[in-house]
Amino acid sequence: MHNQPEVHYVLGHAQAELQRLIRQSAFYAELTEDVFRSAGISEGMRVLDVGCGAGDVSFLAARLVGPSGRVIGVDRSPEALAMARRRAEAEQVRHVRFIEGDLAQLELPESFDALVGRFVLMYFADPSGALQRMVRHIRAGGIIAFQEMDISAARTVPDMVLHEKCSEWIKTTFERAKVDIQMGPKLSRTFRRAGLPEPKMKLSARIDGGPEWPGCEYIADIVASLLPMMEHLGVATAAEVQIETLAGRLKEESKNGDGILISPSLVGAWTRKPVCEHEKA
Repeated sequence: MHNQPEVHYVLGHAQAELQRLIRQSAFYAELTEDVFRSAGISEGMRVLDVGCGAGDVSFLAARLVGPSGRVIGVDRSPEALAMARRRAEAEQVRHVRFIEGDLAQLELPESFDALVGRFVLMYFADPSGALQRMVRHIRAGGIIAFQEMDISAARTVPDMVLHEKCSEWIKTTFERAKVDIQMGPKLSRTFRRAGLPEPKMKLSARIDGGPEWPGCEYIADIVASLLPMMEHLGVATAAEVQIETLAGRLKEESKNGDGILISPSLVGAWTRKPVCEHEKA
């Protein structure tokens, strides 16, 4: 179904959310780079980054492909793209370009060596159909590499009440907004249904503890961005959340609980676009 709609991006595109995306990208940068390197993204490649947001995955890919390569980042949000372009100009990254477009309906005049995306397919009602259409822009033998979350895997050990409550708020809001919180483990099936070979996969997560771990700010950031949708969907009220003090209370609980925090699992999957018989000849 070529007119299958994309699920609404429940976190919005306000400046505070774009800044949150930048902090989130720093939080997960090493895990994403590991997947891209494993997939074979390297110097000189032309990379298409779908759902690029404020540009962090595009910039990561740009570092891997170097000045001899090229990265095109695509997103539907003009606000996110404006920030991505400002960042590229400030950092003088010349081999990255950002364009506005519908990810699943995109038409580009060129082919690419690799297609990448992080936390993108979870927002599609038909992720395999969307992926199949995105793959049209990749040359035969090119790389397809995505990283998606399993939000249900986030936990604390031992249980910490406020952390677990925040996790439940986040999961319930996404679920009610019809976002797939377990897209990560479904990547293999999604690739196959898109007509791609069985991917190689890698599971990773951030794990740490103590009040100085950035995981507390990470959780509070997501709750802050989701709060309007939480209230709209009847998950929690602003009075219940008390967002102004949430990060501090999470840190205090982490300090007193003497436990660890395990982030949502990240699943990376990568494969190569099949080469047809006539293309081998």
